[in-house]
Amino acid sequence: MKVVLIAVGNVKSPWAAQGENTYAQRIGHYIQFETVVVPDVKTSRSTTPQAQKEAEGCLILSKLQPTDAVVLLDEHGKQPTSRGLAEMLQGYMNSGVKRLVFIIGGPYGFSDSVYDRAAGRMLSLSSLTFPHELARLIFTEQLYRAMTILRGEPYHHD
Repeated sequence: MKVVLIAVGNVKSPWAAQGENTYAQRIGHYIQFETVVVPDVKTSRSTTPQAQKEAEGCLILSKLQPTDAVVLLDEHGKQPTSRGLAEMLQGYMNSGVKRLVFIIGGPYGFSDSVYDRAAGRMLSLSSLTFPHELARLIFTEQLYRAMTILRGEPYHHD
């Protein structure tokens, strides 16, 4: 199985990019992992949040394959523990999913078409709100942590 993270916008902070890259490399020791960046949508004062979500949604959907299992990282999603995330990943691996795609949307969330494509599969990283680049770093660390849990390695402590 391959895990893909689709995220809207580039990471601008060097420390966040370095952290994300560090965990992405570590994840690569366990499973295929790729981050796909969807460019920020150019907006103006007249651009509504809905129009921005729709434009980002089209770009996100263009990166998906028909057989992808899609999970949105969304504030309204379930908040698993690290072990719960590991169990979820194991379930997808056992089910024969070829590509598991996690998506971090833009500042206004997701368009209805992206929510429809995810078919209700949503995770929340926290009840708190994070900047997108920090959410990317937290997600990659948690994915790495989940892989070490599945391998029984001593990185995670209960």
